[in-house]
Amino acid sequence: MLKPDKPAAPQLNALRAFEAAARLGGFRAAAHELSVTPGAIAQHVKALEAWAGAPLFERLSQGVRLTSLGARVAGDFSLAFDQLGHAINGLRAGAEPREIRIAVLPSIAQLWLSPRLPAVRASLAQTTISIIALDTPPNLLREPFDLSLFFVADETRGHNFDLCRDRIFPVCAPALANRLRDPADLRNCRFLHDTHFTDDWPDWLASAAPGLGLDTTGARFSLYSLALQEAQNGAGVLMGHEPLVRAALDDGSLVAPFAERVEVKRSLKLATPAPARAGTAVAVLIEYLRAAAGERSDSDKS
Repeated sequence: MLKPDKPAAPQLNALRAFEAAARLGGFRAAAHELSVTPGAIAQHVKALEAWAGAPLFERLSQGVRLTSLGARVAGDFSLAFDQLGHAINGLRAGAEPREIRIAVLPSIAQLWLSPRLPAVRASLAQTTISIIALDTPPNLLREPFDLSLFFVADETRGHNFDLCRDRIFPVCAPALANRLRDPADLRNCRFLHDTHFTDDWPDWLASAAPGLGLDTTGARFSLYSLALQEAQNGAGVLMGHEPLVRAALDDGSLVAPFAERVEVKRSLKLATPAPARAGTAVAVLIEYLRAAAGERSDSDKS
């Protein structure tokens, strides 16, 4: 007896493309998250619309907008993919893999995490630590990372720990610091900027020198570590982030010429997809990083 043809279900990739585009507000953002091209997202969505027999997005000159049907069902798909992500994370955690995958902001990876990795490796000799540098925090329910480290102003999705607050203040080489007695002396300095942190100088000046009207235009660097190296070379003044410049301050290669330190509305945050089970490699790593951050925070308060 011939088996009857069953109705075809939509492809999982098409559903994933629709959900990402609906959640993120466009095909380009969805393509970035799913590591495909915007054209691929468009084709997946078109295939899903053909299967459904109705449009899910309106195509506009400036992008796309959900139709009433798309808006009505998008939340259900987001919940479904969140649950799928939760199940995948549970599977990985239960298997206790010997590799920990960490997503981290490049500056944090180079200046905060890297100096701590030798001690981590000594504590987790049977575990491989893989570091993936990203400019923005990943969605831990959707992306295959065990842990993330970023400066964030609000909670990321997942289980979170604030390691330390971010305090900002100008730093420079000692020879340059000798010429700086007051924020007004900065008028004669070159300014160094990291492209990730765009509001540092306005935030610090608003607190330390309101009304000064300082033009902080200067050299820009895509990596904070490069800007920091240039500051150590005497090229100019950089806005320091305490967790990132602490080692340079301790060894004397950088100096903070002014006393004013401004606590901004973000912290160095550690996040995991779900609470780590006691005794696992991820749990050991978390406790080490929390202790390392706490030791510095406690010494700063004394």
